[in-house]
Amino acid sequence: MVRPTLLTSLVAAAYAAVAVANKLPGAYIVELEDGHDHATVLNHIDGEASTRMTFDYKLFRGLSFKYHDPQAAESRSKQLAALPAVKKMWPVRIVPKQAVGGVQVVDMALDDDKGVMQAGRLPKDTFAPHVMTQVDRLRAKGITGKGIKVAVIDTGIDFTHPALGNGCFGNGCLVSFGTDLVGDAFNGSNKAIPGNKPMDCVGHGTHVAGIIAAQKNPLGFTGAATGVTLGAYRVFGCQGHTANDVLVAAFNKAFEDGANIITASIGAPEGWSEDPWALTASRIVQAGVPCTIAAGNDGASGLFYTDSGASGKGVTAVASYDNVDAPLVSFHSTYNINDGRSIDFIYTPGDPAEWGLSMPLYATSLDYHIDDDACKPLPANTPDLGKYIVLVRRGGCLFTDKLNNVVAKGAQYVMFYNNEPDAVIVSPDDPTIVKATGMVSPKIGIDWVKLLKAGRKVTLNIENLAQSKPVLSSSPNNITGGTVSTYSSWGPTWEMEFKPQIGAPGGGILSTLPVSMGSYGVMSGTSMATPLTAAIIALISEVRGTFDPELMTNLLSSTAKPSQFNDGNNTYAEIAPAPQQGGGLVQAYDAAYATSLLSPSSLSFNDTDHLATNLNFTITNQGSSAVTYKLDQIPSITMYTLGQDGISPMSFPNEPVNAQASLTFSQNSITLPAGHRAVVSVTAKPAAGAINPKRLALWSGYVTITGSDGSHLSMPYQGLTGSLNKATVLERGQAW
Repeated sequence: MVRPTLLTSLVAAAYAAVAVANKLPGAYIVELEDGHDHATVLNHIDGEASTRMTFDYKLFRGLSFKYHDPQAAESRSKQLAALPAVKKMWPVRIVPKQAVGGVQVVDMALDDDKGVMQAGRLPKDTFAPHVMTQVDRLRAKGITGKGIKVAVIDTGIDFTHPALGNGCFGNGCLVSFGTDLVGDAFNGSNKAIPGNKPMDCVGHGTHVAGIIAAQKNPLGFTGAATGVTLGAYRVFGCQGHTANDVLVAAFNKAFEDGANIITASIGAPEGWSEDPWALTASRIVQAGVPCTIAAGNDGASGLFYTDSGASGKGVTAVASYDNVDAPLVSFHSTYNINDGRSIDFIYTPGDPAEWGLSMPLYATSLDYHIDDDACKPLPANTPDLGKYIVLVRRGGCLFTDKLNNVVAKGAQYVMFYNNEPDAVIVSPDDPTIVKATGMVSPKIGIDWVKLLKAGRKVTLNIENLAQSKPVLSSSPNNITGGTVSTYSSWGPTWEMEFKPQIGAPGGGILSTLPVSMGSYGVMSGTSMATPLTAAIIALISEVRGTFDPELMTNLLSSTAKPSQFNDGNNTYAEIAPAPQQGGGLVQAYDAAYATSLLSPSSLSFNDTDHLATNLNFTITNQGSSAVTYKLDQIPSITMYTLGQDGISPMSFPNEPVNAQASLTFSQNSITLPAGHRAVVSVTAKPAAGAINPKRLALWSGYVTITGSDGSHLSMPYQGLTGSLNKATVLERGQAW
């Protein structure tokens, strides 16, 4: 790996840009040297600062605090850092909630019977994310993760949900342990006030929990590991963000509470393994507890964009693949014409969705062919839209533009109707500008416009989601299904550490939501892939009788299936770069019962200046008979990190380079008797030829190991043609 003293000016400047954006002014985390107590620091900051968190854990002792005068904080913190009691010191950084996909498109009409299923049935015999990852094969053998404790660091869990405990919290319950570290009012910057129970008021943590362990429910799916018990560690309030000091506390608390696996679908771009949260997770991994952390949802930002916690050494950073099915949860409601009989319709709630009312409908246009409905400020004679549910046709501009224009006339409840036979979840940039959004099909919307044009009064009666009955629909995802999600963040870390380790389905995932939010919904993100991976580790641990984090990562990576590259519109013949997908899409059954093992999980040859001339990996035959292994390589797409000027970072999809590295093995065929192992030496010849090294060409691929016993294993590798240390960040006289 590149030594810290040789870390590139490129990444240092990029880090600085990110760091300034998320640093909490005047706030610091201090770790104490062994043998020192908190009093030394507390006495030093007495009267000058207030304590945020106190850490008194086996793996981390110290505290976090915030100076009252941010202007004096830097000089005072330097004095504090020089004290013998202080082992290390970091700034407190704000960590946002992971953005999740708010738009899910499905090729179906919501008012048709086609694609709409009855409760308790699925479009396939088994849940698609489980089939994609072989979870269904383990579940068929009765493997459920029984008795394993999985800690979920997130927004809390709605344990009143019928599929998540039905109100039971504590010993003997599905959500059996955990704590609220922050309280409802916490926003990342203010002081955390712990609550009584880790109840979710956001929805993210409940969705994550359902992916792991949701029990039987009317929509017919379950979590991947229904036999585990969950721990809920709430680190977000009802609004806003969290902070890295809270995450340090939460991870240590979960570890000391006896969690067997810790998972967090949280992160912010940083890419340093010495971040205090990443360091905490690494120590927990070294102590024998696997930690899965989301790789991040910044795929649009291109290469070298890993998230903070996921960058920890030994941490399993998880990429996202798109579901092969596109599920959608809709709800029944009714409308009346001239206060007559109730007529049923189906709508898809947006975000926010604070429905639960009856109001007359007002259409911003009586032309149902209009291409730019509400894309411009509404006429001066528009009535007070606060008295109506406002009907707007999709198309011509962003949803946010339409919402801003109707809100300017008082609208708080907005129902869109589509301009194509799809269903879309409307999620504005600022969800606080309205109370509720939703969408109906083109047919329903046109019917309503015709009625209004004819002078009829149309009243919508939309129940609160907690009282509404969900309807699940689904259609195949033939465009991106089974490939890496375009939003999934790319590695490697800024130290050329290999990230992510593996991937799992995260795009378009059905799971639980708080009862107040409708109980069930679809979300997308590495946030969804990460808990599925944690659940799979629980299943594998039940089969193999160990939680060894290194073994888990090695098994998952070596048995995973790398996918072809997809740019969001097309799938290409070439394998997607390893820094996008890690080892590939996890295969739970193959990992659980593998008898041929590889170690480590990946190979990183560094950059041109610090090229690792030889790297080794080990093959172990744990089977009952001899196996002959054939070794080869499959290169993936090489991509430039920087633009043609050799300075500006490229965004997704990065420009491909028609050149690959070649590998040479110390032996191309190995026969191992049962119980034996062999070390293979690998030499890399970096990608060369018509490459501009100033643009930092990241090359990667997979070592393939094919066994005579039918096993098919792979190991991802990566390297960089170019010098990180010599990379130009800015032209002279320019500013970031």
